[in-house]
Amino acid sequence: MCGIVGYIGPQDATPLILNGLQRLEYRGYDSAGIAVLQKGEIAIRRDVGKLNNLMQLVQQEPLNGRIGIGHTRWATHGQPSSRNAHPHISANGRTVVVHNGIVENFRALRDELEAEGVRFQSDTDTEVIVHLVQREISCGKNVTEATQAAVKLLRGAHAIVVLSADEPDRLVAVRIGNAGGVALGIGEGEMFIASDIPAILEHTRRMIFLESRQMATLTRDAYHIQTLDGEPVDAEVHTISWDPVSAARGEYRHFMQKEIQEQARSLTDTIRGRVDFQRGVVTLPDLTLTPDEAKRLKRIVTVACGTSAYSGLVGKFIIEEIARIPVEVDYGSEYRYRDPIIDEDCAVLAITQSGETVDTLAAMEEARDKGAKLWSIVNAVGSQAMRVSDGFVTMQAGPEIGVASTKAFTTSIADQYLIALYLAQQRGLLTPDGPDMCAHIDDLAHLPDLVGTVLGREQAIEDLAAELYQYTNFLYLGRGINYPIALEGALKLKEISYIHAEGYPAGEMKHGPIALIDEHMPVLAICLRDAVYDKMLSQVEQAKSRGGIVIAVATDGDTRIAEKADHVIYVPDCPPLLSPIVSVIPLQMLAYHIAVWRGADVDQPRNLAKSVTVE
Repeated sequence: MCGIVGYIGPQDATPLILNGLQRLEYRGYDSAGIAVLQKGEIAIRRDVGKLNNLMQLVQQEPLNGRIGIGHTRWATHGQPSSRNAHPHISANGRTVVVHNGIVENFRALRDELEAEGVRFQSDTDTEVIVHLVQREISCGKNVTEATQAAVKLLRGAHAIVVLSADEPDRLVAVRIGNAGGVALGIGEGEMFIASDIPAILEHTRRMIFLESRQMATLTRDAYHIQTLDGEPVDAEVHTISWDPVSAARGEYRHFMQKEIQEQARSLTDTIRGRVDFQRGVVTLPDLTLTPDEAKRLKRIVTVACGTSAYSGLVGKFIIEEIARIPVEVDYGSEYRYRDPIIDEDCAVLAITQSGETVDTLAAMEEARDKGAKLWSIVNAVGSQAMRVSDGFVTMQAGPEIGVASTKAFTTSIADQYLIALYLAQQRGLLTPDGPDMCAHIDDLAHLPDLVGTVLGREQAIEDLAAELYQYTNFLYLGRGINYPIALEGALKLKEISYIHAEGYPAGEMKHGPIALIDEHMPVLAICLRDAVYDKMLSQVEQAKSRGGIVIAVATDGDTRIAEKADHVIYVPDCPPLLSPIVSVIPLQMLAYHIAVWRGADVDQPRNLAKSVTVE
C-alpha cells in the first residue's frame, strides 16, 4: 500500500528520492519521510499529511547525501502523525527502515524488545523491525545478515528496505509474501529501489523484481540476490518499455482526467499486435493454451477486487457469449475464506491493475493449491500476479497514477474480449476469417474511434456536473451487460466525490430501492438501444413517476428517451458486447467533474490507495 524509494550512487539522493515519492504518492499519503546518510550520520525528515509537507520541511532543513531511503504512508498501525511516519530509526541512530505491510506478531515482538530495554518512539508495527535489525548488528552481524535474521522473526507479508550507517556503501531490500512489489533498478554506477516502476523509470529501464522470501544487497556497482535461507538467486533482468513522459500529468488538471482521455490510445495499444485483421486471427502467446487444453476447459472463475471485479462481471457476459464457457466472478478478498470447488479443468483468471493486490494474490494461491490453471490480466509488467501465473495478458494501459481506475478498467474488458475470441478460436467455435470472427474483429477495430467520439463530448458532461454536484445521493441502474457499469459508475462517484451512490440491477429497482426515489435522488439509467432497451425505458418511467431526476446514457439519435429523461448523455451506437467500454466513459467523466465542482482531491481521495497490498 505504501510507497518506497531507495537510492545509492553518485547523485544527491534527496531530490531523486522525493521525486520518486511524488510518483508513488497514489499508494498512500497519510504521511511521508526521508532518511539520508549525511556526513556519516543518518538524518531524517518526516511530516504528516501529503508529500508536499515533507518537501517544504526539507527545503527548510536541507539534506544531502549519496545514499538514502524514502516512504509515503497509508496508515495501518498508528494514526497518521509525524512520530508514526517512516523511516523509523534504531535507538542508537545507526539503522533506519522503511516498510510496506503488517507485522502480524508485532505485539509479541514489541513486548520482547521492551523487556530488553528498548524504548519505542512510535505506535507503528514497523518500528519493531528496525530494533530487531539493530539488535542483530549489535551481536556482530553485517547489515545483510542482520536483516536476514530479523525478518525471519516476522509474521505476515512485507516489503522492507534497510540502511545502516555502519555500512554506508549498501542498501538491503526484502520481500516476503504479497505485501507489495520490490523493484530493483540497475543504473550505471548507481542502483535504485522502488515499490512501483514509475518511481524510478526516468533513471533506468533495467529492473529486477524480487520474489517472495528473497532479499537483495545493493552497492553502487553491483547487486546480490539471495533467498532468506541464504541461497543465491540468478534473477532475471527485465527491460521496461514504458515512456517516462507518460507518467507525467502534462496539460491536464488531474491524472484522472488525463487517464480518461488516454483510453482511445490505450485500447489501440491493447488490440495492436494481438489481432491479425487480415487473416481474422487472435494471438495471445503469453496465455499458453493449446487447443486440447481449451477444449477440456469446463469453467472459468474470475477473481478480482473493486473496479477489476466489475470488469470481470462484464467479461462474464462476453466470454460466455463468445466462447460458451461458464464464468463465475468472485471477490478476491472473500475467495479463500471458503473452500472453493475448482480443479484442473478450471481456469482461474485474476484481474489486477497493479498485479500486487494482496487479496487477489491470495485467491490465486488458493487456486494454485487446488490445481487450477492460473491466468492473469495485469497492467504492471513483472508484477507478482504476472509472475505466478501460468499465462497472462497485459492491459497495455501504461502507467495509471490516479487512485480511481479508468483506463485499466476499459483495457481489461478489451483483454477479456480478446480472451473470449482466443478461446472460441482454440475450441473451434470460431474459424479464422470466418464471418463471425471477422465481425468480432471488425467491432474491435472500430472501438478506439467510438471511444474517441465519447471523449470529445467532455464539455457537455462538465456542464451537466455543474447541475448535479450538490446532490448527496445517486442511484445508478443498468441491465444485462451494462449492469456492472452501473456498479462501476456508482463506485467512481463514491471514490472521488464522497457522494453516496448505489449501483443496482434495474429490474430489481421495484424490489426495494424505488422507496428511496424522490426529487432529491438523481437516477442515472444506462439506456442504450439494445436487447433490454424497452425494459430500461420502463425503469426510467417508474423513476420519473416517483419524482426522480433521471439522467440517461443513451444511443445517438434516440428521441424516445429524450422525452422521458431530464438529462441525456449520448454515446455512439456500438456493438452490444463492447458497449460497456463506451457507456462507462461518460460515467467516469461525470464523476470526475462532480468531484472537481465539489473541491475534492480527485487523484488522491481520502482513505484510499492505488494498490491495496495489506488485508
